[in-house]
Amino acid sequence: MRQAEIIRKTGETDIRILLNADGTGEREISTGVGFLDHMLELFARHGRFDLKVACTGDTRVDDHHTTEDIGIALGLALDKALGDRKGITRYGQTILPMDESLILSAVDLSGRGLLAYDLQIPTEKVGTFDTELTEEFFRALAHNARMTLHLRQLAGSNSHHIIEGAFKSVARSLRAAVKIDPEYAEEIPSTKGVL
Repeated sequence: MRQAEIIRKTGETDIRILLNADGTGEREISTGVGFLDHMLELFARHGRFDLKVACTGDTRVDDHHTTEDIGIALGLALDKALGDRKGITRYGQTILPMDESLILSAVDLSGRGLLAYDLQIPTEKVGTFDTELTEEFFRALAHNARMTLHLRQLAGSNSHHIIEGAFKSVARSLRAAVKIDPEYAEEIPSTKGVL
């Protein structure tokens, strides 16, 4: 089983993440940020990752540190769980409809962290969640998982649907990318021989 535990404590957050990249979508999420809990539950379910997230953060200030730091810790967990990345498919892409929104994501587990982000979220908040934190989360995830992530909105006018579509799309792209390709199970999927 490709799994990892990350414990990350700072002056702003105290996070424990358990990730199983070969899971079934079981999840237990408690971040202190209701909307983020919902997004991570969707992420686990659509990626078929078993995921436990427990976070105590300085949400009395706002949700920024909690959201970004969970992105960091989840990225670290994914990177650790994949190890040398031997046998992975490496690439994954999904175009996902979420009601009126249509979100494209493409992932390369390249060993190089990069986020190319093009979501136009029309409102500043969904409930109490600052929608600009969506980009912060995915940037932290991409850089710490050492993956290239392209995230693009093709259609959409409802902020909740756009963000939900993004989390589902990225989860499904990652699900495809982390899958072991039986034809290359003993190979690193790179001409360099390392990812």
